[in-house]
Amino acid sequence: MSIVLSNISKNFGQFAALNNVSLEIPEGDLVALLGPSGCGKTTLLRIIAGLESPDAGHVVINGQDKTSEHVSHRGIGFVFQHYALFRHMTVFDNVAFGLRVKPRQSRPGEAEISKKVKSLLDLVQLGWLADRFPDQLSGGQRQRIALARALAVEPNVLLLDEPFGALDASVRKDLRQWLRNLHHELHVTSIFVTHDQEEAMEVASQVVVLNHGQIEQQGAPSAIYDHPSNAFVSKFIGQTNIIRVDQAEKVWLSTTGLDGELGSVAHIRPHHIDLSKAENASQSPVIIKDWQHLGAIIRIELFNALLPDTKSLFAEMPSEHFKQLTLDKGDHVIVKIKHANWFN
Repeated sequence: MSIVLSNISKNFGQFAALNNVSLEIPEGDLVALLGPSGCGKTTLLRIIAGLESPDAGHVVINGQDKTSEHVSHRGIGFVFQHYALFRHMTVFDNVAFGLRVKPRQSRPGEAEISKKVKSLLDLVQLGWLADRFPDQLSGGQRQRIALARALAVEPNVLLLDEPFGALDASVRKDLRQWLRNLHHELHVTSIFVTHDQEEAMEVASQVVVLNHGQIEQQGAPSAIYDHPSNAFVSKFIGQTNIIRVDQAEKVWLSTTGLDGELGSVAHIRPHHIDLSKAENASQSPVIIKDWQHLGAIIRIELFNALLPDTKSLFAEMPSEHFKQLTLDKGDHVIVKIKHANWFN
């Protein structure tokens, strides 16, 4: 089901949670609502679900205006951050709950419910836990059960609010790929809220970046990362070096191959910086201040002796390349910058 949000606004007292937000989500997309705390992403998700009412604007799902329709009639599956499983029910009964509370005329029989629940538990790879209770499960298992429960009623749209926020890092990483694979199999239009940029970039086919109740940019993860529309998106998505260009910086930047006439502030991704060892100190004023081993990547902190008041510059390169260059703390290096995003 496609989703069209038109001019959505929502205030809580004097606080404007959403300010005239418009957004189109094509059928079958997996979309991440990404932004800092308080930016309005959860409020937007709850308005789509019908758990909140907008002060202005319209919610259209599959061509039908659902703005005033009750949450139970929207065909929405909702997965909460803290699972919201019924502790007194088994895993099987939790997943079956939505089917058993359907109106009598549309409620399937117990045999059909049993078949569907078993199929869903197999889909989330937890059929062997059907007789367990939520307190007997790990966090990752509970989240998958919550997802199976949401899918049981065959929703037109699946909404997930910080679905991995309560999990530890290793479990979160495994579930990200699992969710992406599951979405490829089911093709249910899905929207999830996150403040974790890595999570959004890894899982979603489209990313919507929000800030202060407004959409800053929407697009494919690669487009958001490589072509940020403004300085906020550039800073929020991924690591970036920020250089405010005065005359001294402009002179030095010209030695790196970067044109300093394109704006007053340069945003440079660490992997867009190439380094080579200088033969002597006169070749380059840039020194390796420190470096960290981050698995396959080496993160290098650089200090420019000609610009002592400028913040450190960070570069990244594959660890094998770092070893080949035989670089270490205190070495002078020649800096070449392949690309920068410029803002005023």
